[in-house]
Amino acid sequence: MKTLALAMLAGALFALGLALGGMTIPARVTGFLTIGGTWDPGLAFVMIGAIAVYAPLLRLIRRCSAPLLAERFHWPTATAIDTRLVAGSAIFGVGWGLSGYCPGPALVSLAAGGAPVAVFVAAMLAGCALGRRLARDPG
Repeated sequence: MKTLALAMLAGALFALGLALGGMTIPARVTGFLTIGGTWDPGLAFVMIGAIAVYAPLLRLIRRCSAPLLAERFHWPTATAIDTRLVAGSAIFGVGWGLSGYCPGPALVSLAAGGAPVAVFVAAMLAGCALGRRLARDPG
């Protein structure tokens, strides 16, 4: 129960940060990704702020022998840049650029309603299911 409460608190804090940073507004994101016209640097500032908080904490956490609420850490082990990674990154980037949503802000925006974000979330979930199916049965 304690783990669930902390996870919900962390999710709420993340959602608040996305909303305060304007990342739930697709026009802010597409404004950042626009090469010509009026460029919106807001997303860059949000990313820089996130990295400034995360990087020192990661160094501190990596020194710990175990997390507070689990027996061990589950660090990523894959290091290869393969076709699956590149294809997944490309699909993510195209979806993000076309819609202005990435998964976190989309879920936060879903709470406010609206057909465009609902369609995006439905497509995202379908893509996740398809990706899992292809990972299980690649052939």
